Parts: sequence; C-alpha cells; structure tokens
Amino acid sequence: MPDLKDEIKREVSRRKTFAIISHPDAGKTTLTEKLLLYGGAIRLAGSVKARKANKYAVSDWMEIEKQRGISVTSSVMQFEYNGYCINILDTPGHQDFSEDTYRTLVAADSAVMLIDGAKGVEAQTIKLFHVCKMRGIPIFTFVNKMDRASKDPFELMEEIEQVLGIRSYPMNWPIGTEGDFKGIYNRKLSQIELFDGGSHGQTQVSSTVGKVDDKIFADLLGSHYHEKLCEDIELLDLAGDEFDKKKIRSGELTPMFFGSAMTNFGVQPFLESFLELAPSPGVKATSNGEIDPESDKFSGFIFKIQANMNPTHRDRLAFLRVCSGKFTKGMTVKHVNTGKDVRLSQPQQFMAQERTIVEEAYPGDIIGLFDPGIFNLGDTLYQGNGNVRFEGIPIFPAEFFARVSPADTMKRKQFIKGIDQLSEEGAIQVFKQIDIGIEALIIGVVGALQFEVLEYRLKNEYGVSLRVQNLPFRHARWIENEGLDPRKLNLPSTSIIVEDKEGRNSILFENEWSIRMAEERNKDLKLIDIATQDFKVKKY
Repeated sequence: MPDLKDEIKREVSRRKTFAIISHPDAGKTTLTEKLLLYGGAIRLAGSVKARKANKYAVSDWMEIEKQRGISVTSSVMQFEYNGYCINILDTPGHQDFSEDTYRTLVAADSAVMLIDGAKGVEAQTIKLFHVCKMRGIPIFTFVNKMDRASKDPFELMEEIEQVLGIRSYPMNWPIGTEGDFKGIYNRKLSQIELFDGGSHGQTQVSSTVGKVDDKIFADLLGSHYHEKLCEDIELLDLAGDEFDKKKIRSGELTPMFFGSAMTNFGVQPFLESFLELAPSPGVKATSNGEIDPESDKFSGFIFKIQANMNPTHRDRLAFLRVCSGKFTKGMTVKHVNTGKDVRLSQPQQFMAQERTIVEEAYPGDIIGLFDPGIFNLGDTLYQGNGNVRFEGIPIFPAEFFARVSPADTMKRKQFIKGIDQLSEEGAIQVFKQIDIGIEALIIGVVGALQFEVLEYRLKNEYGVSLRVQNLPFRHARWIENEGLDPRKLNLPSTSIIVEDKEGRNSILFENEWSIRMAEERNKDLKLIDIATQDFKVKKY
C-alpha cells in the first residue's frame, strides 16, 4: 500500500488539467493545436481555416465542426511535456454552445483565458471568466494575435482589471503592437526572445535569445523599439503588481502572456511557465467531506456524455474525471447513484477522434467509459464503502425554445431515441407541457445555433427529419416547492407549465417581467434558475 500511495502522489504532482476559455474566433482551437505540437503529440498543426491543405483542426471531430470551422463540443486531449502529464479540455468557443463549456470547467483545475489582442475582453470571455471565478480556479491569460495590430498592452491590463475585476501580472511583454510584432521580453529571465515565423505556424519556431542590453538587440530592433521596450519595462517594474504565486493559485492574480498561436510566437514560453505555476489536482468536495487526490481509494465523476463519436458503431461514451486513487482497466467500482457495482472494462483516452485503450489513470486524468445507458451527468463512481457523492453539475437555464416533432410520424421511435441521447449529453433540455399529449416535445437550448446542430445530428445519426416551431419563451425556472400543484398557480397568460425529463415542474416565461409577476401573484412560490443534476423535488 505505501508503494501505491507513493505512486499516486508522484503521478498527481506531475498532472495539469485545464480548460481553454475564450470568445469565438480568439484562436482557441489553434492554441490547443500548438500546445499539442510542442508536446510532440502532433508533428504538423492543421489550421481551422487551412482550406488549401484540406486540414481540419485536430481537436474538431464532428462533421459539422469541420464544415462550419467552429467547435461545438468539448474535446479532451492528453500529452506529455518535460515530465508533466497534461490534460487539455478544449471547449466550444461559440456562445451558443457555452453550456458544454460550463460543465467542462467542473472537471478543470485551472483555466487559460484566451484574449484577442485587438478586441480585448469580449462578452463570452466575461461569462466564462465568472464561471471560473465562481469555482475559484486559477486563471492564466494568453493575449493572442499579437502578430496583427492590437491594443496597447497597458490598456489591455486595465481592461482586464476593470471589466473582470482581477489584477494581472505580465510574465512577458510584446515588442511591436501595430502589426509589427518582433517578439517578447521575458521578465523572469530578463531577456528578449525574437522569433521568425516558422512554417506558417505549422511547426515549432526557433528564436534568438539574449539580454535586453545586448548591443545585438539594439541593432536588430532599432532604437525606437529598443527604447520603448526599456521604458515599458521600467514602468512595469515600478507601477505594476508584484508577482505572487499564492494570489495566482487563489484566482486573485492572473499571469499574462503575449504571443501569437497562429505563428507560434510565445507559445512555448507560455506553456513552460504555465506548467510551473498551475496547480496539480487538489481536494474535491463531496457529500461526506473532502476527498484527497492522493487517497488510495479510486473516485471520479461523469461530467460529459457523448453519443455517436463513431457513427458507424453507434457508441456512447461517458467522460469521467478521476479525482482520487488509481484507475486500472477492468476494475469494479460502485455506481453511487444506483448503488450497483460496475466493471469499467473499455476505458479510452483521446486525441480528438483517435482513441487508445487506457490501462491506468490517475487524479486529473479524463477517461472515456463505454456507456450502455447507465450513466448520467454528475454521476459519482467510487471504490470502497460509504455513500460518497460529488457535488451536482449545474444545469444552466435554456434561453431559446422550440416545439419539435418528427416530420415522418413513422420515425417516432428513432426521434425519441435521438432526443433522449442528446439530452443525456446535456446538449438540449427536454420539456413536455403538462396535461397534453407528447406528440411534440419542447426543446430548450442555451444558444439558437444548437437547434441547427440538433436537426443535423438527428438527420445524420438517426435518420429523422424534424418539424421545428420556434416559441417565444426566453426563460425556464424550476419550481422548488415540494408538493405544490402548479395548476393552482396564478400565472401570466404568456407563460406555460412544463415538466422536464426528470418529471420536475418548471415554468417557461417570455421575459423577466413575467417571472416577477408570477412571484408577486404567488407569494410562497420558490423559483430557481440554476439547478443541479441531482436536484429533486417531490411531485404533487
């Protein structure tokens, strides 16, 4: 047993599990690929927009992602670098798929916030940042696209503080921000790193490195750039925040890096600093107190379910975050939510659509489990006695709703199967109006583009064409009162009463005014907007 404990401790200390968050088009998938490139996981990075080479991003596996050039699901990739074992959770950048990102952040120990140097802090970045802040996880900032004209770096620092409410510490400093990017100044090493463009960012770049006062840099940069750099460094040292590892770990201070993922400027220095500063897997809260990752008892939770990753095999995978102990292929664990023992016989790890069977895994690792239909989002798997249960995964309120039915009534069975599987993935929320038939279901989504994905996937994966009728509702609220008959409520005429998939009573509203009206008319009514997967209320 001491040997196992030492092994787990060693493996935990070298693991870094993080998510990349950003606004659409900030270059998230590109940065992911460049990290994989430096980790030796791929030899050539495929740009999302590289049509000539007919390459698609390695982390985009779904056909619709390749066609649209966007990520609509979270992918998981693991690679080794300098003795570290790195798990990247690449999340959808498009705001219409942000719920998948919210859930994925539950499985991350830190986050990399990617910002477009020209656009600064954007709307989706703000939303995702607040989810990270809510969870108290450390945030590392990479300011991307510095090879193009961008905002003044001091202006970006001020924007991060004012808009997001977090102080920043630049780990490096850009040289040239008007589309004349020359490289970066590494503050820790007090040296300039000049880069060439590499092969359009598809391979690792070489760099010229040296101290800021080396005469060669005054000549290479020219007096204007060299003098400005020296002034900026002096100002940063005098007026900037102090470097504080404790504040970084608590999420109060974000280390800030400048670079260009497309051309690889600054990616390797960022990766190496990040691995040094980012936390390894820590303790997790459960119904029975905290679980230490170095415990010899295996535990983990399901944070994502994906059907049809391989359409020819009609498979369904549950993504598990290992939280403690050691996972071994074929082990039997307790499925806490059902009380049954489950043998984990086909565990897999991922490089986008490429999979390998995994023999063992440790805290921080993400593995895919073959799911015959027994797992749900938020389920806990545990080895040992006791009813350990990890905190439920949040269900974020849908903002768009439509009445959906199969165009061909003969395909209702396939329609129900497809809807069930996609709702179990968390891609859609399913409601049905109470006291009426179920010929049509009401589907709720966080972003309108998810309806397009729903139609595409039902057509291509289940052979079902849909009839979709958009509804005017914009808010869903769960009724928290036990035993309350919703039919007896005095509600605005524009709202409707529905049940979700778990049979929990909910109300769909058109606007905030309707919600306030319902609460005013029904003084004891308790409505909640963010539930968890294990949220249960007795029916009347």
